[in-house]
Formats: sequence, C-alpha cells, structure tokens
Amino acid sequence: MKDLSNYRKSYEKSELLETNIPEDPINLFNRWFHETEEFSTTEEVNAMTVSTIGLDGFPKSRVVLLKKFNEEGFIFYTNYNSEKGKAILNSPNVCLSFFWHSMERQIIIKGIAEKTPEIISDNYFASRPDGSKLGAIVSPQSEVIPSRDFLDIKLKELEKEFENKEIPRPENWGGFLIRPIEVEFWQGRANRLHDRIRYKLEDNFNWKIDRLSP
Repeated sequence: MKDLSNYRKSYEKSELLETNIPEDPINLFNRWFHETEEFSTTEEVNAMTVSTIGLDGFPKSRVVLLKKFNEEGFIFYTNYNSEKGKAILNSPNVCLSFFWHSMERQIIIKGIAEKTPEIISDNYFASRPDGSKLGAIVSPQSEVIPSRDFLDIKLKELEKEFENKEIPRPENWGGFLIRPIEVEFWQGRANRLHDRIRYKLEDNFNWKIDRLSP
C-alpha cells in the first residue's frame, strides 16, 4: 500500500473575500471561468464532474463538458437513455463540480436538472462535426456491447447511409439545464485555512451569502 500522508501543498495564489464578490454566483462563476481560461494552463476549462443518484441508489460521478452557462444555469448534452440520463430523469437533484488545480480553485454546484427545449438541443446538435453526430447515433451509451468492432462496423454503415445527407438529432439525445440552488466557491489558502463562500438560493429569487469554515 502506498502511503500518501506526506503529499502536501501550500495554497497561496489568491483569496476570496466578501468585499470583492458579486451578489449572485453566476457572475462570480463567469469571472473565475474566464480568469482560468486566460491565466492558467488548464486545457479544458469547461470540464466538470456531474454527480447523480443512480437507479441502484448509489451516487456516481463522471466528467462531462459544460457547453453553455447563463443566468438560468448550466447546460451539457448527453444520451437520455444512458446511465446518467436515466438517473437524472429519475432524480433531477444533481451536483456539478469544477476543480481548476492551476488556480487553486474549486466550485461545487447543487441544482435541479431539466431537459432543454428541443430547439436548443437541435441547434447544438447541428453545430457538431458529422463524426460526433454519427457517434451519438451509433453508441447505445452505457449498454453492454459485444466488442469494439460492433461500434466500428455500425459507424461505417451509418457513414454510407448519411453520405451527403443531413444527420438528424436522435430523439434520445439532448441537453440538460441545471438550475443552481446552491453554489460554493473554494479558494485555496495557506495553512489549510481555505476560503469557502456559499451562495444559497432563498425564495427562488435572492441569494444568501455565507462564509464556511474550511
């Protein structure tokens, strides 16, 4: 067994103070996102962990790509028949998290998921490369398959079928909008006395801001 007890790092790059934050979490998320994009070496700033409660009662987390965010919330796309799609449709309470190591920052978002309108899913699907479109059709996501060849053969068949044709969005593929109800911002600080600022939605309108002990 490998002992990791001596793995330590001092976090000293920034601070998170109540005197320098906006009244709502989306504005602060936007600020942190663009600072990470501009000043860090993070390759996919929009990579986030989505945690759901599965049909088997266990939580499960996986990394997906955030594709849009605004004052309503956070959007990503998936196969609705996948394990995470079924989990979200069965229990829409989900958690998103971002960890930007180079900035010593983490964001944890609790929210309620809902399907995006079809027009939004259609527009995003239409913007994807043809290979990604066909991949969404080929893959019975999360299902057991006999081999890799199963996917490769099916892909070649679809490439011939849709050659020089428009590729339609499958009905079981689309977006989820996560409407946040709680957002916690974590900024690493020295001596493990990290800054933790939590925004909590009250009355479906106002955000209550609290500092949490590290």
